[in-house]
Amino acid sequence: MQKLSEEQIKERDSKRDLQAEIKQATRELKQGQGVGRVTANSPTARIRINMGLSQAAFAELLGVSKRTIQQWEQLRREPSSAAKTLLRIAEKRPDVLRDELTAA
Repeated sequence: MQKLSEEQIKERDSKRDLQAEIKQATRELKQGQGVGRVTANSPTARIRINMGLSQAAFAELLGVSKRTIQQWEQLRREPSSAAKTLLRIAEKRPDVLRDELTAA
C-alpha cells in the first residue's frame, strides 16, 4: 500500500461525504453488518451479537479478556471446555447470563 502525501490525503478527504458514510454505517449496524472483523462462521460472534453485547461486555460476562473474545470470533483460538459450556448457556438461555451481568 502506497503512503499518501498530505496533499493527496486532503484531496481524497475533500471528496468524501461523511454524513452519507455515517448514515450507511448506521444502517449496516442495525442490520447486523459492519461489526468489525467478525467471521461469519464464528459461533461466539453470533451468540454475542444475538445478546446485543459489545466484545468488552461479553468478555466481562464470561470472565475473559476482550482480546480472547476477538481471537475466538476470528477463529484464531478455540474456547476452553469451560468457556464452551458458558457459550452454550449464552446461546440457549441468554437471560440467565444477562441476569448475572446486571447483578454484578
